Amino acid sequence: MGASQSAPQQDEKVFIPDTSLHFSEDVVNQLADHQASPDIPHDRQLTIDAHIRSRIQSELGRLHQEEGRVREEIERALEKENLDRERSMAGEEAAAGDATSAGSVKSSAALMGDLEELRQKIEKYHARQNSEELSDVRTKGEEVVSCYKSHPATPLDCWKAVEDFRASVAQVEQRYVNSLR
Repeated sequence: MGASQSAPQQDEKVFIPDTSLHFSEDVVNQLADHQASPDIPHDRQLTIDAHIRSRIQSELGRLHQEEGRVREEIERALEKENLDRERSMAGEEAAAGDATSAGSVKSSAALMGDLEELRQKIEKYHARQNSEELSDVRTKGEEVVSCYKSHPATPLDCWKAVEDFRASVAQVEQRYVNSLR
């Protein structure tokens, strides 16, 4: 009953041909070499390597595209979430009637407008700082300082330099006030 399972099986099968077969020594040597060293031929290995590299590159490209698509989806979702949050916060402020207060929430577009306005004011400020009018005021101020240094015992001798300085400052102030109108 269980005897057939415990009997050792033979993997080798021997066939005895009816006719005699003869192989050349080259064929026998090639088969023996191939059996002794199961390495893949160099040309075949190069072809396999090139194929594997191309598949890796195509898979890498596909993954980069997938990553870009996922990143875009995440950015869109975050942008939508932020806009929804801004709208809800602005809605709460408007409902409370404090939309004009200093703590009110503004949208991104309004904030960008405010930033641009500030940027323009800063550029105007820097333009005024570099103007000839201010350089004239600086020169007059330096004249006053040098006069006081050259006359430490008699500072009243510098009245003319002080008056010139005051006049140039008044002139710049008047131009500034007129530019605001």
